[in-house]
Formats: sequence, structure tokens, C-alpha cells
Amino acid sequence: MLVADYDIVFQEVPDETTLALNISDCPHHCPGCHSSYLWQPVGDTLTHDWLETVIRRYPYLTCVSIQGGDRDYHEVERVAGWIKQHGLKSCWYTGFKKIPDDLRLQYFDFIKVGPYIEALGGLRSKTTNQRFYRVEHIEAGYDMRFDLHDMTDVFWKK
Repeated sequence: MLVADYDIVFQEVPDETTLALNISDCPHHCPGCHSSYLWQPVGDTLTHDWLETVIRRYPYLTCVSIQGGDRDYHEVERVAGWIKQHGLKSCWYTGFKKIPDDLRLQYFDFIKVGPYIEALGGLRSKTTNQRFYRVEHIEAGYDMRFDLHDMTDVFWKK
């Protein structure tokens, strides 16, 4: 997985100070995409050491968002596990139409799913096809259960 660039953001994940990792080699190529530079495989290899170095640079972070990585979502899970080891929340922005059935939700606190469809708009549009979920971790005896709470409407102006 290649990181084309990153930024500290405040609007991608509500109420979180987020390190947004822009992953390149996106397979979706959505018409109207504002980040078409991510269609090509460019950037640095995302390693645990690389991530740790960047996280230490910004001690005020509360969350890391993996923006893409759809070519190998099991690699996304692995990176989300690293994020959790650092005591941070993890988010995945994916262009898939739905969350993969075999995605291990225990590694995530938030997931945004849905390809960008220009006519429907992004998360700020009430007509968007994209959904933003909080992953609820629920203890069930000796097991853990995960529910998805749709919180897309927090992006809409009231």
C-alpha cells in the first residue's frame, strides 16, 4: 500500500483530530473525483515504522483515517491494527458500494463507504449515496459483536 500524501484534518471524522492518509492506486476512478491523482500508484510504502514516525510527529492526534486502500482491504485491516496499538481511533474511507462481508470490524471505529457519484454529492449532500458509520463494539458474554451506527447526517447543515 502506498501513501501519496497525508494531512491533519478536522472534518473527515466528526469530533476527532485526524491524520488522513491518502492511499494511491485507487481502482474506482469515479467521474468527478477531486483526488484523481490517487488513481496512479505513487508515494511511499506504508510500513509500521513509517506510520509510527508520522504519529509521533503529531501527539495531539485522536484518529487516523485510511483514505482508500481498496485494492487490498486486508492490508487496510492490518494498518488499522497498528493504529489501535497506538491508542488512536481508526477510520477507513472506501469507494466500495458496501462494506466487505469478511472485513474484521474490530480494527475500526469509523467507516465511510460508497463511491463518489457527482450527481449525488459527497457526505455533505443529503442526496449522497455515501454513508458514514461509527462501529459500535458490543461485549456479548465472552464474544464481541459489532454494529454499524449510521451517522451520515452529522455532515449535513441543520
